[in-house]
Amino acid sequence: MFSLRFDLKQVRNLASRYPLEYDERVEKLIAPQVRKQKYYTQTQLVEVCRWRTPRSGSRVKSNPQDFIRAITQTALTTPDERLRIKALTLLKGISWPAASVLLHFGHVDPYPILDAHELWALGVETPPEYEFDIWWEYTQFCRELARKARVSMRTLDRALWQYGEVGSRE
Repeated sequence: MFSLRFDLKQVRNLASRYPLEYDERVEKLIAPQVRKQKYYTQTQLVEVCRWRTPRSGSRVKSNPQDFIRAITQTALTTPDERLRIKALTLLKGISWPAASVLLHFGHVDPYPILDAHELWALGVETPPEYEFDIWWEYTQFCRELARKARVSMRTLDRALWQYGEVGSRE
């Protein structure tokens, strides 16, 4: 289903063109805190979701703190992949793409961000309806790409987004 539209050797170069101010605070401050505590606080959840989709703030903020902690702790600690992603979608304002962002920054394992630009960079013209099998295939494909390119998932994510953001407009 996925096919990289550019040479794997270009990953580092493409990633270097990604605007770092987009995720500086999320990556350097929030992600390490969440990985250590193994859940998101309401403040952390709102900020990470605003990073992904600025208009999501009020819906995400309407989730009670106790519910956020229970759901995100489950997602970040369960060994069940299906439960990891699906649990997060129980939160108001959290779609599959937003859930992938929460795993990307909050889980110790590498998870790609589900994004139309990134899917386009992997040969998907129109994003499919999201469901577990597609997300899991995408996750495994991206993990393998990152391994082959010898880069972190964050670096691969930046490269895919950068290529897709520019290329999908042409």
